[in-house]
Amino acid sequence: MKVGIDLIHFATSNYYLDLKTYAQEKGTDPNKYLIGIGQEKMSIAPPDEDIVTLSAKAAAPILDQIDKKQITAVLFATESGVDQSKSAGAFLHGLLDLPNRCRVVEFKHACYAGTAALQMATTMVRANPKETILVIAADIAKYDVDSSGEATQGCGAVAMLVTENPRILTIEAGSGYYTEDVMDFWRPNHRMTALVDGKYSTKVYLNSLKHAWEHFTEETGRTFEEIDAFCYHIPFSRMTEKAHKTLIKKVAISVSDDTFKRQTQPGQVYNRLVGNSYSASLFIGFCSFLDNSNQDLTQKRFGFFSYGSGCVAEFFSGLIQPNYQKYLMTKSHQQQIADRQALDYQTYLDFYHTDSLGQNNITFAKNNLGPYRLTAIQNDIRYYKKIC
Repeated sequence: MKVGIDLIHFATSNYYLDLKTYAQEKGTDPNKYLIGIGQEKMSIAPPDEDIVTLSAKAAAPILDQIDKKQITAVLFATESGVDQSKSAGAFLHGLLDLPNRCRVVEFKHACYAGTAALQMATTMVRANPKETILVIAADIAKYDVDSSGEATQGCGAVAMLVTENPRILTIEAGSGYYTEDVMDFWRPNHRMTALVDGKYSTKVYLNSLKHAWEHFTEETGRTFEEIDAFCYHIPFSRMTEKAHKTLIKKVAISVSDDTFKRQTQPGQVYNRLVGNSYSASLFIGFCSFLDNSNQDLTQKRFGFFSYGSGCVAEFFSGLIQPNYQKYLMTKSHQQQIADRQALDYQTYLDFYHTDSLGQNNITFAKNNLGPYRLTAIQNDIRYYKKIC
């Protein structure tokens, strides 16, 4: 049975902070960001945008193409949860008017959770081909002002429809995974922003890649040479290069510069402009690869490396399906990025300090230009509205 991603669409916010503007404010060389970490801009969510509204914006174009009564489950992955008990997926379920005969659950493990949700969805469909599952991966990456992680902020949500006989990607059986209890990145309950040891986290990421790859080859028998393209979790774009060089060294083969670029570069395009999106990052990278590759990817095998700090990692693979181009939403992705409005640094700070997390008894000014927005939080109840 073929199971995998039938449709995929991502959304980001209507605003961005240019890292040239950021560098000017900080009195640093812009190349520290443009070249050093490979980032140009970071999407910034206004106070009336959160993971629920981003996810609704990501999922709606998919639901427009199907009978949404077919949806049997919503698996929502995030580390930017809006409630410690109620799943963000439940808010999304109501905002999108999904059927009551539907299960909703939230997944959490740093940036890895989207992969956990996708793998569970494929398992559910294999067990019951009647299942049509909406997988969501959505996050707003936020760090303390003036911290080392601030320049890597961003936000985004990816919606994936997982079905039998998918039209875009079949997920292959077998994967490699690795877990270790480390403190490279974490966010205690009392904090609105994460704590991170950046150099240590990079070291753990690359070590986890090597272990997950070893397990992947043992479980599947597939080799590096059998994989045509690679998508990695991207906290910042240069991480893709570090990861791929590490894997090439691990398998001890020689790869030309042209092959290296062909295997990885298309997947970095959107991240350079959007920034980190935690659990959504890997799949925004996949959208980027599909939208920006200059080759026909039909029947090409993709390798995916998912990493979540703390840490859990997984390497898995999938095959691109015939006629996949007909089902891509490239125009929407590119238009969203092009239509964003630039922020000056002070407006960025104003948005930053009015984050909806931790707020109560507040009505939000309308800054969100999308079709869904968070309008207010009253008596600790969040209120959402569909605009159009």
